[in-house]
Amino acid sequence: MPRIFRALRPIACATAVVSVLATHAQAQQRMVTATVTNLAPTNSISFAPLHVGFHRGVFDAFNIGGVPGAAIISVAEGGTGGQWQADFAAADPTATRGIIGGVLTPGASASLSFLVNTGMNPYFTFANMVVPSNDFFLGNDNPILLFDSMGNLTRNTIFQTTNQIWDAGSELFDPAAAAFVGTNSLRSPQNSVVAFNFAELKGFNGLPTAAGYTFDAQLTANQNIYRIDFTSAPVTTVPEPGTVVLLSGGLLAMAWTVRRRRGQA
Repeated sequence: MPRIFRALRPIACATAVVSVLATHAQAQQRMVTATVTNLAPTNSISFAPLHVGFHRGVFDAFNIGGVPGAAIISVAEGGTGGQWQADFAAADPTATRGIIGGVLTPGASASLSFLVNTGMNPYFTFANMVVPSNDFFLGNDNPILLFDSMGNLTRNTIFQTTNQIWDAGSELFDPAAAAFVGTNSLRSPQNSVVAFNFAELKGFNGLPTAAGYTFDAQLTANQNIYRIDFTSAPVTTVPEPGTVVLLSGGLLAMAWTVRRRRGQA
């Protein structure tokens, strides 16, 4: 092999490394759009804004059969989710979090886009209040793996059914104190645990809602009521500043080696 080609071989290898790292960085950065749709029958349940987070898999807001904490209560009673967001941020500061839409009445949709590092935050967690109710909500008990190691979506859609409606067990059922049909600040503690429950929603039938329609649950077992759709597209990125400095130093060292070998020839 000619000497010049032997000298240039380290630089070619370094260039390949830079190319691989840049490709990997680009694969990790994705623009993810989440679209939520209320699939419930006309005049049936609505949903408060959806709280979401893309994360490392360390945040867990509630557990079935467990006593509800302040995080999930902040979602289930009133839908604001302030404590849920705060606890999420404390558990995983690198997470990408957000809130999608406003009150979603039957048939309505809302979307929001997020810049997600899928290598760092491949898991997805969500929660929102079911209205009318005192403390019903949708949410995942365990983090959902949404991206594979290459940054591709492992699933494009998440459906929620009536059987997946949670009762936080934090507030007694009372139409007069329920969000969307009553005065939400008039609450009575239930001191129970988180469990599945959709049957109680028919207790609001015939009541006028804040959206102007008369409530009629029309809910049956395993009926689709909510959908989250995902689309994902790569984002062109450059290596982190520290990586650029490191690689630049390596290339300079290789160039110096080439010049030194040429001088000794």
